[in-house]
Amino acid sequence: MTTSHADEALSTLPTFPAPSSRAEYEAALKRLHDASRSYYGDGDSVLDDTAYDRLRLAVLAWEEANPAEVAPDSPTGLVADGAAPVGDVEHTSRLLSLDNVFDAEGLVAWGASVQRRLGRAPAGGFTVEPKIDGAAVAARYREGRLVQVITRGDGSHGEDVSHVIGQIDGLPERLAEAVTVEVRGEVAFTQEQFEAANAVRTAHGAPAFVNPRNGTAGTLRAKDRPYRLRMTFWAYGVVELDGVAFLPAGSTHHDALVAVAAAGVQTTAASAAGLLVVPGLAEAQARVDAIAAMRAELPVGIDGVVVKLNDSAEQAEIGFGSRFPYWAIAVKLPAVERQTVLQDVVWEVGRTGVLAPTAILAPVEIDGSTVTRATLHNPADIRRRDLHLGDTVTVYKAGDIIPRVQAAVVHLRPAGATPVPLPEACPRCGGEINTAQERWRCAQGTSCALPALIEYAAGREMLDIDGLGKTYVAALVESGDVRDVADLFTLTIDRLTAASGSSKRAAKLAEQLEAAKARPLSRVFCALGVLGTGRSMSRRIARHFGTMDAIREADALGMQDVEGIGPEKAPVVVEQIAALAPVIDKLIAAGVNMTEPADPAGAPGGPLEGKVVVVTGKMTGPLEGFGRSEMNALIEKAGGRAGSGVSARTSILVAAPSANGKPSSKAVKAAELGVEVMTPDAFAELVAEGSHREAGATL
Repeated sequence: MTTSHADEALSTLPTFPAPSSRAEYEAALKRLHDASRSYYGDGDSVLDDTAYDRLRLAVLAWEEANPAEVAPDSPTGLVADGAAPVGDVEHTSRLLSLDNVFDAEGLVAWGASVQRRLGRAPAGGFTVEPKIDGAAVAARYREGRLVQVITRGDGSHGEDVSHVIGQIDGLPERLAEAVTVEVRGEVAFTQEQFEAANAVRTAHGAPAFVNPRNGTAGTLRAKDRPYRLRMTFWAYGVVELDGVAFLPAGSTHHDALVAVAAAGVQTTAASAAGLLVVPGLAEAQARVDAIAAMRAELPVGIDGVVVKLNDSAEQAEIGFGSRFPYWAIAVKLPAVERQTVLQDVVWEVGRTGVLAPTAILAPVEIDGSTVTRATLHNPADIRRRDLHLGDTVTVYKAGDIIPRVQAAVVHLRPAGATPVPLPEACPRCGGEINTAQERWRCAQGTSCALPALIEYAAGREMLDIDGLGKTYVAALVESGDVRDVADLFTLTIDRLTAASGSSKRAAKLAEQLEAAKARPLSRVFCALGVLGTGRSMSRRIARHFGTMDAIREADALGMQDVEGIGPEKAPVVVEQIAALAPVIDKLIAAGVNMTEPADPAGAPGGPLEGKVVVVTGKMTGPLEGFGRSEMNALIEKAGGRAGSGVSARTSILVAAPSANGKPSSKAVKAAELGVEVMTPDAFAELVAEGSHREAGATL
């Protein structure tokens, strides 16, 4: 990387002060040494990936500007920054790191360097594959039996970690054929394995892993644990072992991985992101963008995308540097995991009475947005992760997923830090807490969360009572005028005036309440807040039974006839409906509609009959302003079924254009599966001209 390239890379990352003097350089160098030992070792990382990258680039930029003053012990020119445990097993051939770029311009610059080294444009094309965020190893097979696993170390020698044989998926102990070969690749925890590993560790009194990468490194080196943790392997290369030929002459990188897969070892081509051969870097960049878009849905973490020359002869012609091959480059992706400080935990009570903890964080940029709050799941999860106020914690976010706290960096815990306090009383009403399950609830249930439930019921997609906001709801509940949803329809003008502070507002609210009485049964049922049902499920229940009387008469077996309600959910729904009998009776007495209108558009023969439709993005054109619930309603009215994720069962993906012009992860997956992708405009035409939302707007 030239000085200009280092400067450009620095500009793409969060601000980090580059050294401006020899003293500052030496201080940064010491910090880099410390961070490298954690990053490539098995301890808790003192810096997250982004902070590590920007620190390293700052040091590198100073060294490139001051080549005569580079410290002899600088790690920037060494494999794994010279910090990975070396061991005493010599590699068959050097097992090196990859150089990094951070954007499309960096990839183009790498391509220019490849062309300069070749003296011509590459003729064999490029491969594009995910950069699994784990630990590099070399696995040696002799006569079809896995005999040795070695870490990368310093690239020349690594540690023997053969004790992990038998606990790595994708790296079988025996192959179908008696081949002798060394496969190289990445070992990592999938997200599912990572969660399982932390559950096992905390059950044994060990601290939770800070992140999957560090957990993998520690697990590879650990020999004395009383438990074994499953990991997964993806091969990205192969070399001959003991002079035994494995590949035919002239095999490409793609050919090599095909041969490895045929032998029975999992490769990066088998990952959800796959491996693609492309003719040029423009196509490579398009694939990088596609993999970045699907990143949130991948079962294993990736921190970049690797682009390589496919032709082995061209690889040999270009050769290697001291730290990385010149014929490959890693395009790093924006961080989805960062470290920040856990400042506080606040507890909120949802509309069903569940106590929900939320982490308050020191602001940190993750995946292009500033994060200050993250989910903590439940009290048991907080205790399992041994979280303390003031902890440095790893926070994970990918795509549209809500940020979550993964673990504390224990050795960075400040002196005197106290465990996150758990509530002893309901934070809303001060009453008792039901702690029988992992998700704690206020003992009063929905009664405690009455304001939230009333606000929910008055929402646009339920009763659509315009003007009944948080302030008015709080006043009505505090005065005792509203003790359940049905009480809304018994309010007099005087009571509404007292709550709103205005007779004019009161008259408007009265009109809205009168109009709400005529809403379809599906909306009324949804407004009741039955546990386990939302907008879509309420529509299905209402359309299946037709009347509230029929819903109330249904037993658990009958409730299972509704699509999406299984044997576990059905008894809960039936029990909730029975418990709401007084409220339902009051609604009926107030004249609220209790029937679902017939819907010819949803009858057999509709334009979406038998089709599963998934929607992604912000709708435009005739569908502008349609939210998820309204789109689901539109799909169901046209005879289809709304889906949440793209799969082989998906018939249509309605994809709104993204702001950056790049395909969404759902669009990428749809293209791979051959699912029809439609624009909002085209979909609006399909579901019939003149169709309308339940709110009354026409298409």
